[in-house]
Amino acid sequence: MPISDEASNEWRLLPMDLLEIQVGQINLLLAMYPDDVVIEENSQKLLNHLQRYTEGSEANSNISQNVSVLLRVPIESNFGHEEALQLDITFPFTDVENENAHEPPPARIRIRQPSWLSRTATAQLMRGVQGEDLFGTIEQVKETAIRQLEASKNSSSLQASHEATAKVPNSFVRVWFYFPSISTRSKRDDFIKYAPSYDLTGFLHAGKPGLLCVEGAPQSIDDYMKFIKTESWGDIPSHHKKVSERHRESIEQRVFSSMTETTDKIGERHGQRANRSDMKAMEEWLIERGLGDAFGKVLM
Repeated sequence: MPISDEASNEWRLLPMDLLEIQVGQINLLLAMYPDDVVIEENSQKLLNHLQRYTEGSEANSNISQNVSVLLRVPIESNFGHEEALQLDITFPFTDVENENAHEPPPARIRIRQPSWLSRTATAQLMRGVQGEDLFGTIEQVKETAIRQLEASKNSSSLQASHEATAKVPNSFVRVWFYFPSISTRSKRDDFIKYAPSYDLTGFLHAGKPGLLCVEGAPQSIDDYMKFIKTESWGDIPSHHKKVSERHRESIEQRVFSSMTETTDKIGERHGQRANRSDMKAMEEWLIERGLGDAFGKVLM
């Protein structure tokens, strides 16, 4: 439907002077970050049309309401660590609230959660992107992200130091955790993903019931489980975070060389949703690895 004076009451194209300002902001962004901006095909077509429209070389035609770009912002700390943030930036070219505005509606910015920031830290960073000035907001986000990156690297260095101390063989333990049920793929993946950073090995067997075996330094295991419960499980109601430590034993050496998931590798799945664990097969698997005594202590 063409945009005209009889356009939809829900939204209307910005006046020409505000269109020019909005197009100018995008062009300036492209000039400042020539290698770090990605524009999808539909948004690029709309931007090209608006550029020609504001220059008077093309009549207005059917358009959507926004132009969206993806901006990669390099984040470099004072310690030489380099990471990046990805910002989804949406530029509105319509307005329904103020027909007499002197500025176009501010661009909307959403931060994609990076691997080096927790969900909580990303949410805190998002609170600082509500400014009216686009480029000032980007700089503010960069400065805050640098502080968070440095804090994260400092924490990692302390953790690495702790892990180096904890690698004394006599300090190792093997801890067994029991879940009445664990099935969510993302939650399961986090057990595997984050174990190496705590120098932990073992396995996760999901289903009803679920079993987690973790080998490593006692404090590292405690820190790992605390991280899982507060970060990975941060969006789960507390009464659903059902996991219990069933057995803890000192060990002189590890049985497992890494942290893996055994859910689809041991036995056959049962139940209406094929989520019932084959505990007989699990017992036999543990016996083969010299861990048969743990089965009765953990699952019986």
